[in-house]
Amino acid sequence: MSQKALGKHFRKGISLIEITRMFPNDHVAEAWFEKQRWGAVGKPSTCPICSKSGKISSVPSRKPLPYWCGSCRRNFSVKTNSVMHRSHIGYQKWAMAIYLWTTTLKGVSSMKLHRDLEITQKSAYFMAQRLRKAWDVSGLEKMIGPAEADETYMGGKRRNMSNAKRKTQTGQGAVGKVAVAGIKDRKSNRVVANVVGSTEKDTLQGFIKDNVETGSELYTDEHASYPGIDGYSHKSVRHSCNEYVKGVVHTNGVESFWAMFKRAHKGTYHKMSLKYLQRYVDEFTTRHNLRSSDTAKMMQDTVAMMDGKRLTYADLIADSGLESGARK
Repeated sequence: MSQKALGKHFRKGISLIEITRMFPNDHVAEAWFEKQRWGAVGKPSTCPICSKSGKISSVPSRKPLPYWCGSCRRNFSVKTNSVMHRSHIGYQKWAMAIYLWTTTLKGVSSMKLHRDLEITQKSAYFMAQRLRKAWDVSGLEKMIGPAEADETYMGGKRRNMSNAKRKTQTGQGAVGKVAVAGIKDRKSNRVVANVVGSTEKDTLQGFIKDNVETGSELYTDEHASYPGIDGYSHKSVRHSCNEYVKGVVHTNGVESFWAMFKRAHKGTYHKMSLKYLQRYVDEFTTRHNLRSSDTAKMMQDTVAMMDGKRLTYADLIADSGLESGARK
């Protein structure tokens, strides 16, 4: 029996040749962005500035802001009030960036965007951070399980540090590193992960309760913070005794996600500062959660996520408030 007859869905990709045909110039790319955001080309449903409709007119001569809102009396474009707000980079390059962003499993460095899109490295870095901002999808519905929960630590190896910094790292294990907690829902294959201030019982159990429905099956390792969690059918494996799978009980799924994230850390980005670590975590959780869709659908979903998420350069370089390592 054929795969099609079995009813299985196999994601459809887009080749480099196809993507260049889809977006041959800025005009075509702009029309694509308008269709994704407004459902039609040249017909904004509402003003992205005041959110009102009914008094919007097209003024093509006023590019790069070709639309006029009679309510707030301001010009706007499809970039307005999105992560592309006030960006001088053309629509074609934004579309290409979204394609690279969604299809490269281990992430895209700013140097690659700089070379492939023929923009400055500074502009490429800002673009990458804007796309991470678009992929901040906190506040999703709770998982129904079975769910795997685990934690990992991010940070450089001591042997690679300078002598001065190495002397400040006293103790063993995860000293000097930042904890990230993650959960994978086996039924939906969805992953959620957050930078956390500690791996204490209240922190990790609170993270689970915020993201997994009470009564669900929960699988973890033998970390001391997990036993005693109320309201879940909790089972664990003992990694310290080389026990990794016990029937259906294991954390291999969420650990596979950590492996991908850490390969990107070492092979693509090389360094993830605490200030922006949550954005990198959001990038990889969202890419994982979208990757079963066709490439075209992944790109469309990304444009939808860009709406209403402005990121100015001043905000980018300002203190993100993550000094403790926890998402606020």
